[in-house]
Amino acid sequence: MSTRIALITGGNKGIGLETARQLGRQGITVLIGARDQARGTEAVNALKAEKIDAHLVNLEVTDKASIASAAAAVEKQFGHLDILINNAGWLDYAGESVASGVSDDTLRKTFDINFFGLVAVTQAFLPLIKKSPAGRIVNLTSILGSIAEHADPNSSIFNAKFLAYDSSKAAVNMFTNHLAHELKGTKIKVNAAHPGWVKTDMGGANAPLELGDGAKTSVTLATLADDGPTGGYYHLGVHMRW
Repeated sequence: MSTRIALITGGNKGIGLETARQLGRQGITVLIGARDQARGTEAVNALKAEKIDAHLVNLEVTDKASIASAAAAVEKQFGHLDILINNAGWLDYAGESVASGVSDDTLRKTFDINFFGLVAVTQAFLPLIKKSPAGRIVNLTSILGSIAEHADPNSSIFNAKFLAYDSSKAAVNMFTNHLAHELKGTKIKVNAAHPGWVKTDMGGANAPLELGDGAKTSVTLATLADDGPTGGYYHLGVHMRW
């Protein structure tokens, strides 16, 4: 177990790929979880060209059979997992609406990817993480999942109301808190990471942060020392308001 193994869901592009790159540069073997095999292979090849030990894991976070198959494949090849970064996410700008008008379809699809899929992946891989000498679970959330921020008229996101996305990330925060509580006293640390407003397909070209900065919080939480925190909600070293 001298080499750490990290799985990043939705790791074939954007923040996920940059997170894999930064971890790989630290000598960590990175597993790119991707539902699109062609894009996943392209990402793996790009990382390998940078001398990073990268592998593709076919993984659709809303498909239980795909999750089970991915967990079995990782167990067979590596025997354990040190780091799980639940990065895959979804925001449907076109489907979002005021709270009284958001559709059932938008709510369900958003929760399926951002929350139910995240929980299912974590539960499937937890037995492998328990085999690690120092397991780390990082759940990608958002400042938009903070009820305290949404309730504060002085907050920068006070008027940014996307009910499906925001509530799914609030649920991720709650899962993070509960799982960390369950695993207290073990060597596994569970934290939520807000990457910031980053230039990605989701964030758009006007976002203030570059990919390198967007991956920093996840990388930091994935590589915490034994005396590091658990059960927290962070952005670039700062604990966020729940």
